[in-house]
Amino acid sequence: MSGYATSDAGPDPTALKLLVAGGFGVGKTTFVGAVSEISPLRTEALMTSAGQDSDPLPDDSTKTFTTVALDFGRITIPRPRQMIVFLFGFPGQERFWFSWDELSYGAVGAVVLADTRRLGDCFEAIDFFERRRLPFVVAVNEFEPPERRYPPEAVRDALGLPEHVPLISCDARDRQSSLDVLRTLTAHALSRLTAPMGVSP
Repeated sequence: MSGYATSDAGPDPTALKLLVAGGFGVGKTTFVGAVSEISPLRTEALMTSAGQDSDPLPDDSTKTFTTVALDFGRITIPRPRQMIVFLFGFPGQERFWFSWDELSYGAVGAVVLADTRRLGDCFEAIDFFERRRLPFVVAVNEFEPPERRYPPEAVRDALGLPEHVPLISCDARDRQSSLDVLRTLTAHALSRLTAPMGVSP
């Protein structure tokens, strides 16, 4: 990752590539759209009955479109030092996992969105980033009403997350909530990148 160049015009912004991954229908497209300062690029297709067996959703889901390549958005973070964040949302269906390697090239960190109704759907993304030693955070998208949500310790245990991996709750529809997730990820990723070799913050 490059540092901050300086010139008469002031410091140049640093560009960061971050990823948003997770299971099918967990809210990745919504998350990217909530925070992007530009109209997000979406590659969505209408869901049909032909995909019901391969792309099952919870019974109460109203999802009618699905990402078939990627979602893309951009955010400018002005403080404490200006950063331009490029967000790439992964397609969640198993048949598109082959594209994850190429989409993750050059990334410094990732958000794994989780749905407590289907926690198993995010295992593949967690394993993908662990195997590549890419810093990530797990953000539980709060679909469930408060009385049906699980405590963070229970979710961490169910996912087998190490203590150094941040686990937070969010509402992918809410810009501020999603920005908080990205701030947590950025701080976590930068701390891992600057840690001495062999040390996990």
